[in-house]
Amino acid sequence: MYYIIFFILIIATLYGLWLLFRKAGKQGWEAVIPFYREYIMAQLTARPTWWVILLLVPIVNIFIFYALYLDFLKSFGKRRFWETVVAVLLPFIFLPLWGRDPNIKYLGQSNTEEFHKKYPYKKSVAREWADAIIFATIAASLIRGFLIEAYMIPTGSMERSLLIGDFLFVSKLNYGPRVPMTPIAFPFAHHTMPVTGGKAYSEVVQLPYKRLPGFQKIKRNDVVVFNFPAGDTVALEYQETTYADLVRNMGKETVHNQFTIVTRPIDKRENYIKRCVGMPGDVVSLERAKLLINGEPAFTPPEMQHAYFVYTDGSGLNRERMHDLRIDFQQMSDPSVFMMHMTVPQAEMIKNWGNVQDVEMIIDESSIAYPHDKHYNWTIDNFGPLTIPAKGWTVNLDSLTVPLYGRAIRDYEGNTLEKKAGDYYINGEKVTNYTFKQNYYWMMGDNRHNSLDSRSWGFVPEDHIVGKALFTWMSWDEKGTFLSKIRWNRIFKGIK
Repeated sequence: MYYIIFFILIIATLYGLWLLFRKAGKQGWEAVIPFYREYIMAQLTARPTWWVILLLVPIVNIFIFYALYLDFLKSFGKRRFWETVVAVLLPFIFLPLWGRDPNIKYLGQSNTEEFHKKYPYKKSVAREWADAIIFATIAASLIRGFLIEAYMIPTGSMERSLLIGDFLFVSKLNYGPRVPMTPIAFPFAHHTMPVTGGKAYSEVVQLPYKRLPGFQKIKRNDVVVFNFPAGDTVALEYQETTYADLVRNMGKETVHNQFTIVTRPIDKRENYIKRCVGMPGDVVSLERAKLLINGEPAFTPPEMQHAYFVYTDGSGLNRERMHDLRIDFQQMSDPSVFMMHMTVPQAEMIKNWGNVQDVEMIIDESSIAYPHDKHYNWTIDNFGPLTIPAKGWTVNLDSLTVPLYGRAIRDYEGNTLEKKAGDYYINGEKVTNYTFKQNYYWMMGDNRHNSLDSRSWGFVPEDHIVGKALFTWMSWDEKGTFLSKIRWNRIFKGIK
């Protein structure tokens, strides 16, 4: 239905341009042919005709098109603020109206001195400000949406590779900018309106997934920003826990009675940042917290952290020293025992402290991991093996594979999946296997025992990928004082 409406609006817009081209002494059909249409507009407005070449450059082409388009309308005397707004937002209504209005005529090339002398027009101060604000908003939104965007690290899941308070630049160009799926949105807000709350976007228009060409493919061990797959359904009052976990722990009826439940489109789900440790087609597993990819030991980030028990003689720890080392620690019920998240070299160093008796890495056997199914007894430290789906890969459907891949088939690939009398049905048809339509990835935090990642909620689909983390442009330590609040050694530090 949406496609039919969209097609009708395009036809109405082209019809209006057809009429205006004829008023300017051109053939109506010239308004319908992309690139050639803009070439004619450049002639009619006295803009350089070589500008048409810039229409081939992503992002730049948007500015070039609207510059030619609005200059073209100025040649018909349409220069007032409201006329510019409706020409951009409602061209399918106003272009046909102006095209059929006998009083609206082509006045000449709008970018010549003769035109401005013959048809002078002075903008008010309010109009100057409005134009500047609108241009800045559009330019910043395009840069943010298609080129590069700033992010802040709010949690410690990537410690110590990335620290809480790090401000990053994330490139949309490396993997290819993703065309907005939910294009009608409040500028600079992600999913929630600032101050007032409520949705910052409208789902009236929903576009299919499309990614423009990028510089590279995702590589194993890249640090990637993506939309949180398990964030498709959210309990607004308790967003720190996934909806699926709430339902498992409390029951669906209780969750819906106690919380406000909302669903979010893909590009409006929370942004997460993790390391891509598993590629499409890889087999991922963990043995006593050791990550294996295709049966081989995986890349170990230089500052990867684990959780440790530190046993002391009871004399306590120097808190200032722990802060200087940036080690998070928690005293257990036994006052001589501490739990710490730290790197292997830090663990070796602390083991040599005089009041430390032993340092033991924690192997978590209690945290049940994906797929949270009775057929699997996987934990976050002993997991798999699990094959990551690749585009074109076919999996046989049975009681062991459906718990692993059912969510991807249903929620990420847009199918219905049902079991009837022991058989599986996809979109109402009986099937024995399924072939995946897109690639999937396995994401994990470098702070392995303090990270909500793929071990908890599974695969990250290709259409959820936002961009590649490039470097830290600022780092703010909330626990610091005065100038030490800025971590100077992290400014413009590349991300590895």
